[in-house]
Amino acid sequence: MGYVETHDLHKHFGEVRAVDGVNLDVAEGELLVLLGPSGCGKTTLMRMIAGLETPTSGRIVIGGEEVDEDVPPRARGVAMVFQSYALYPHKTAFGNIAFPLEALGLPPAQIAEKVDAGARMFGIGHLLRRLPRQLSGGERQRVALARAVVRDPRVFLFDEPLSNLDAQLRAIARYELKEFQRQIGTTTIYVTHDQVEAMGLGDRIAVMDRGKVRQIGTPQEVYDYPADTFVATFLGSPPMNLVEHDSETLLGFRPEHFLPREVFPAEEPVVTFHLRVRQIEHLGADRLLYGTLEEQARRDQTVIAALPVTIRTPIQEGEVYRFAVPQRALRTFDRATGRARDGAR
Repeated sequence: MGYVETHDLHKHFGEVRAVDGVNLDVAEGELLVLLGPSGCGKTTLMRMIAGLETPTSGRIVIGGEEVDEDVPPRARGVAMVFQSYALYPHKTAFGNIAFPLEALGLPPAQIAEKVDAGARMFGIGHLLRRLPRQLSGGERQRVALARAVVRDPRVFLFDEPLSNLDAQLRAIARYELKEFQRQIGTTTIYVTHDQVEAMGLGDRIAVMDRGKVRQIGTPQEVYDYPADTFVATFLGSPPMNLVEHDSETLLGFRPEHFLPREVFPAEEPVVTFHLRVRQIEHLGADRLLYGTLEEQARRDQTVIAALPVTIRTPIQEGEVYRFAVPQRALRTFDRATGRARDGAR
């Protein structure tokens, strides 16, 4: 079994609370993504699970067994893939994949069999004699994944393994990684600051900020029903619009829901605004409109509308247009605390 739990987990570096009371429950076979900005504590949390950092307080359970500082990384049944891939430059791809098996003292024939199986899984059988410097970024990533797989771990830990790839290769690698995880069904925790990766990979997402988990849910739940204004504005590109509603609340709506009034059927309940368009960006599949709301006292507060190419309404910079948001897409937040008032799911 490879389920993972953390109970009130803390890690302090002096006065800095890198991880501040995190509770996780990662199910057997689940892929959980830890998402957050740099410095939010997600990598420190993963390193504690791996046994590379000692918690200040709290408990970690892997497969029903509590692991404390006396349980070293090699005894935890986890395999970690780092951002840099951490390949030995003087070893061939075969030697890198075989290294953890050699450390376990397996016989050469069994090592060769496992390396061959791992290489076939990632389509790198023809690269086994090459050194890391002779491999592309995507090939090095596959070697690192194969090295992790051959250990038959209970849990995979991925620390931004795609961040060194270009955009096109990252999209392909993301698909392949998701397919691989589905096939083997190993519990996986994946760290990233990239929301596209998080939305595309995760069965669930745990959004972190300043050492705390702000919300856990499926990608769609977290996107549609953010627990607070941090999650609302961190997840989404462009982020959710937040506008003053009254003295106590903020009104939130996604740019893709903020469209010309005539787009909506007359009978659909909507809230209407008057948008003064300041700038237009043409992005091929979308037009992004940046502007201000005539209803708002603060005329310097920018809101964004994302219009797909199918909406051909003529828009000119400097003009005012009637825009609307469906009531079903509106979210309200407490202005003082930032917490959602309409219930995160």
